[in-house]
Amino acid sequence: MPYKIIKLKADKQHSVKRFHPWIFSGAMQPLLEPITEGELVTIKDHKDNFLAIAHYASGSISARIISFTEVEIDQSFWNNKIYNAFEVRKSIFNDDFSNTNCYRLIHAEGDQLPGLIVDIYNDAAIVQCHSIGMWQHLENIKVALLHVYKNTLNIIFDKSSETLHRNQETENKNQFIYGDKISPTIATENKLQFNIDWINGQKTGFFIDQRENRSLLAKICLNKKVLNTFCYTGGFSIYALASGASKVVSIDSSQKALEMLEQNLILNKLDSSNHESIKADAMDYIKKIDADFDIIILDPPAFAKNIHARHNAVQAYKRLNTEAIKKIKAGGILFTFSCSQVVDKLLFKNTIVSAAIDAGRNARILNHLQQPSDHPINIFHPEGEYLKGLMVEID
Repeated sequence: MPYKIIKLKADKQHSVKRFHPWIFSGAMQPLLEPITEGELVTIKDHKDNFLAIAHYASGSISARIISFTEVEIDQSFWNNKIYNAFEVRKSIFNDDFSNTNCYRLIHAEGDQLPGLIVDIYNDAAIVQCHSIGMWQHLENIKVALLHVYKNTLNIIFDKSSETLHRNQETENKNQFIYGDKISPTIATENKLQFNIDWINGQKTGFFIDQRENRSLLAKICLNKKVLNTFCYTGGFSIYALASGASKVVSIDSSQKALEMLEQNLILNKLDSSNHESIKADAMDYIKKIDADFDIIILDPPAFAKNIHARHNAVQAYKRLNTEAIKKIKAGGILFTFSCSQVVDKLLFKNTIVSAAIDAGRNARILNHLQQPSDHPINIFHPEGEYLKGLMVEID
């Protein structure tokens, strides 16, 4: 079907030709006709040459490209997109989901579907739309998921943002779009099991993006005392205990998250006598501890959601890491992370360097940490590389 046309200004087509999926408002000519929020549009250059098909938005990012070829965005389009993403995940896990059945199926721009996240937890697919345009395709997405997964999905749940629903004048913040099972989902990650509260939990219920970093922790924590701050439902804590840590202390400001952590201890039949859950502010707790932890994990929420908050975020990362570096044992290992997209790898590394200088301790980087391969980064969209971390030894 023909879509309404958005034309770009002269010399503003270059980023599109380099396959960057965003078009900013300043690159666009005045609209030729009224376009509604989320509507599919054809992008053309100033000479009327086809460039892409996109979802229109009224903000700074005025178009998010879902196809660089001139195709109809019908059910076959969605079936093919989701099938291709699933085939990639099958190759990542060697076609064997028995040890790990929770993973990211669709990673927005990384899978050429800006504004769409789909996480799989065993038999549940949790969908998050971050644009109205993508949200308007929920029915297509549901049909495509059922087509690709055949009879293995029992739940498809929409967990799109509250703002998006409010803009669309819907009453329900979250909704089932297939199935209606309300009981918690149990998902497996590297043979460990986790209760996933995908209705009330953060993000889609679990931080799948730390899977490989949790596995790295597991290799070094035998007989070690581990402090896991911002622990949420205990991903790092469960790995540490299952791998022979002598003691694990888990810190979070959410009592509900800590209760889920305790359930995960029971689920994995782990000795709770080696574990302590503490409801506290992580910074306040670290300031008061003795220097007797062999491993400290700092995995805070995003301190900066936009470029204007970046300076304050960097200062917060620096303060937090300075205190942890001061308090860790000599020879201890710090796992430190930032999931703030506007804080890039170099800036984060320099922030940790500054923290080590302020703490007055020598340090060396053992490993650069990042999101796993089921969170792919579109090579033309470096902004998708949001998770960065360092594994640092402190002398």
